[in-house]
Amino acid sequence: MSQVPCYTIINSPDLEVPNEMQLKQDLEKGDTNVKIETLKKVIKLLLNGERYPGLIMTIIRFVLPVQNHTIKKLLLIFWEIVPKTSSDGKLLQEMILVCDAYRKDLQHPNEFLRGSTLRFLCKLKEPELLEPLMPAIRACLDHRHSYVRRNAVLAIFTIYKNFDWLVPDGPELIATFLDTQQDMSCKRNAFLMLLHADQERALNYLASCIDQVQSFGDILQLVIVELIYKVCHANPAERSRFIRCIYNLLNSSSNAVRYESAGTLITLSLAPTAIKAAAGCYIELIVKESDNNVKLIVLDRLIAMKENENMEKVMQDLVMDVLRVLAAPDIEVRRKTLALAMDLVYSRNINEMVQVLQKEVAKTHNVEHEDTGKYRQLLVRTLHTCSIKFPDVASNVIPVLVEFLSDTNELAAVDVLIFIREAIQKFPALRALIIKHLIEAFPQIKSSKIHRAAVWILGEYVEGAQILEVIAAIQQTLGEIPMVDAEQRRLAGDQTEEQLQQQQQQGSAAGGDASNATSTTQTNTNSSNKVTSDGTYATQSAYSLAPVAKKEKRPPLRQYLMDGDFFIGAALSATLTKLALRYAELQPDARTQNRLTTQVMLIMSSILHLGKSGFPTKPITYDDSDRIMICLRTLSERTPEAVAVFMHDCRDALGKMLDAQHEEDQRMQKEKQRAAAKVQPDSPVLFAQLSNGRDNQLGENVFESSLNQALAGTKNAQLSDMSSPNNKLNKVTQLTGFSDPVYAEAYVNVNQYDIVLDVLIVNQTNDTLQNCTLELATLGDLKLVERPHPVVLAPHDFCNIKANVKVSSTENGIIFGNIVYDTALNTNVVVLNTIHIDIMDYIIPASCTDTEFRQMWQDFEWENKVTVNTSFTDLHEYLKHLLKSTNMKCLTPEKALSGQCGFMAANMYAKSIFGENALANLSIEKPVDDPDSKVTGHIRIRAKSQGMALSLGDKISSSQKQSVQAA
Repeated sequence: MSQVPCYTIINSPDLEVPNEMQLKQDLEKGDTNVKIETLKKVIKLLLNGERYPGLIMTIIRFVLPVQNHTIKKLLLIFWEIVPKTSSDGKLLQEMILVCDAYRKDLQHPNEFLRGSTLRFLCKLKEPELLEPLMPAIRACLDHRHSYVRRNAVLAIFTIYKNFDWLVPDGPELIATFLDTQQDMSCKRNAFLMLLHADQERALNYLASCIDQVQSFGDILQLVIVELIYKVCHANPAERSRFIRCIYNLLNSSSNAVRYESAGTLITLSLAPTAIKAAAGCYIELIVKESDNNVKLIVLDRLIAMKENENMEKVMQDLVMDVLRVLAAPDIEVRRKTLALAMDLVYSRNINEMVQVLQKEVAKTHNVEHEDTGKYRQLLVRTLHTCSIKFPDVASNVIPVLVEFLSDTNELAAVDVLIFIREAIQKFPALRALIIKHLIEAFPQIKSSKIHRAAVWILGEYVEGAQILEVIAAIQQTLGEIPMVDAEQRRLAGDQTEEQLQQQQQQGSAAGGDASNATSTTQTNTNSSNKVTSDGTYATQSAYSLAPVAKKEKRPPLRQYLMDGDFFIGAALSATLTKLALRYAELQPDARTQNRLTTQVMLIMSSILHLGKSGFPTKPITYDDSDRIMICLRTLSERTPEAVAVFMHDCRDALGKMLDAQHEEDQRMQKEKQRAAAKVQPDSPVLFAQLSNGRDNQLGENVFESSLNQALAGTKNAQLSDMSSPNNKLNKVTQLTGFSDPVYAEAYVNVNQYDIVLDVLIVNQTNDTLQNCTLELATLGDLKLVERPHPVVLAPHDFCNIKANVKVSSTENGIIFGNIVYDTALNTNVVVLNTIHIDIMDYIIPASCTDTEFRQMWQDFEWENKVTVNTSFTDLHEYLKHLLKSTNMKCLTPEKALSGQCGFMAANMYAKSIFGENALANLSIEKPVDDPDSKVTGHIRIRAKSQGMALSLGDKISSSQKQSVQAA
């Protein structure tokens, strides 16, 4: 037995169940307002599962004759949801009176009443009620008002679809109606019926007016696109007949029609002109549409087109058109656009793309917006990728990117340095150009982190005469040496060398400007009254000039050291050591070598002295002090091992790291390409129901693949996987025992934002169960949308009841409840087993850069620390188990994890379908000399929300318990 059909769902809070006699009295004797409120109350009670069979006659006698429009609308809902059959399945006698009332409403002079009644008839499933109304419904096709006519067509369409014997001449009737209509909504509904009921008549009509399609309304054009799609796929010979019509609809005034037409065009034809026309239409939609969600949806279609090999080659010429989308302000749209353009660009148009990106970089300089920093970072990364992929453009890109080093946005500057580090290693011919621009930008850098990385690059790759330039630039940004003496003079108020130099530079300009004297002084006037000898009053004034303290501005590197950041001092010492050693190899004169070496050693010892002097806000750390001492010892002793480390090993380590990154990128690229394997001539035919089909969003089964996406959410599941019995059986939860009078089990289908429970209920008794109701409640961020309707179960009968639960965040949830049913003697309750909604249904693996990971780790405030308790004895096996059970992705490279050292640290990352981020840091160990010992350690989880962190921790703990029990 199927559940009672219901189309109108009204959410209502828990109601107090009133007395039936009171309801009858209000419906009989109340005024119009009382009747309206009572009728609303009755409708809510019926939706909540209450039964009032005695009210039907009262409503027919006292409410049905009322001509109030509000009551008429409420009655339509009431008759839709009220049970219309008796317990034996026969139609209630009272419904004949209702049928007569609606026959009168179908002939009512008010067009709204006629139209709403016709809409109500679309929801009726009882042919006995519909049969006497058919003449009145047919008569409504000739009504003067379009609202009545279009609803009459829909009513005939629904009745023909469900009970074709009630209107056997339906297609012919509607085809005649379509020829005489001018209203677009009526034509659309009539054409829609012909599309589903009689395609031949629909094609004949379309062929007769194919030249006028562009003048039709958008609602009719959408149905025409659907018809062409269906007909052309069923009969490919018809493509040439209708493809011109699709081309014309690409220029429709409606964006929805253009979108559907473009999608249909590329499924009908893979000709280059068709692909260009469809892609151009998509790009125009993105540029002109203001809604960001629409932009993202259409961008996804373009990305799907790019993944098709036949279309990708054609789309490569549209890169410049794609870049027009960068005018959109949304950062996510820009990110997808740049990724798409980067995948499509090739050697012919790379220069044009770089010019566009350079203009975009220039636009961001004077614009302050919350996403400007992120957009600059995106542009830097894209230009970085362009330069590595096409080395010829690197020389044009480097000057633009180096300007970012002085930017206040540290993220963009870090990405620039990552690019420079890779470019200077991979392109030796560009080293001189890169070093030149880096030296020029060095004094303008504003961040300690950027200065530190820039110093390392300069120390590693500077050669020849540029060595002295770099040391001069470092001395300029450090200030006077020794630093402690300079700071003492500054504290005492004496002029330092820097101040003297500034005065000499500004002397000529400041000498003639008299106002400068007043700008550096403050005039205080103190006046007092005095009495002279003759008794009169006189005023005496005194003027004093007080100097105004100027805020001392130190050179950038000196300022970092004064703020207690001596890590930059250690990095500076290593760079100066490399420069001195390299200069010693180039300069044969020992005196010149020693002069430079002593100059460098003076800078390092000055940094050490400053760190221990007490002037900085924080003293130098022992680690930084030891690093500087190692550099001093290396320069003084120059042992071959230490010199080799400074001269060669650092650069070799960078080369190995870049090679490892390149290999990882290549491996990821190959994994993506595996899915797009070419089809061989002898490949077997694939049937979606019998085998796993490939994702083919733009192929022949575009409707099926859109259904696949709706079913599978964000996961890459196939339609055949969703319909596979094995997949379904894994998600079945047993709710009651086999010996209970009612057996129940539920299939839990988790979509993106809702959960559908398909509950099978089996009556295992010899009695008829009346009012068998599934009562559910939720715990967590879950919300039950509606109460399931009660059903009647015959002996040993079964039925399926569906319930919808809304999900609002990524947390573990629990659904619990019971089954209540009535027998001839009493009411019984069967308590159900709880259904646990797994957080893994919402989490998908994701990747991010190390910088982004650290930033999120710093920003997220909720942390959950889980102690490792497992039976695993291998570190790598435990990591694999953890990744599998949490759906997270390991960000630590495989090479960093390889080998057996008794310790492992790894970073993991995942995203939820709600856009929440989850970070995890794994730190585990085991004794190397004891192979049978178990893995120990802990996992730290960080998330923005408390529920995410706790739920992920619970999942890890439960998976550990299962592994221990299995062992």
